[in-house]
Amino acid sequence: MSSTPPHDLIGQFTRQFAALAGPGFDALNTELRQQIRTAAQAAFARMDFVPREDFEAQKAVLLRTRQKLEQLEQQLAVLETRLAADDKPPQ
Repeated sequence: MSSTPPHDLIGQFTRQFAALAGPGFDALNTELRQQIRTAAQAAFARMDFVPREDFEAQKAVLLRTRQKLEQLEQQLAVLETRLAADDKPPQ
């Protein structure tokens, strides 16, 4: 699964901002538009985002770990049952 590159995200944000601001935004000069873009980039940079690929990799690691834990819990239950059976005095 691919993620949106940061520059595309900033561009998308700027376009949405322009749509909300209305026709007046088109009249803004290039310098002011660049300042808005720079401010948006700075705001996104302060946020603690991770790339989609990193998220998916960690998700897969967590899934494998969870599966291994379930397997080990089952093995432990079997061993505890055996141990409990071995500890019972013969009748």
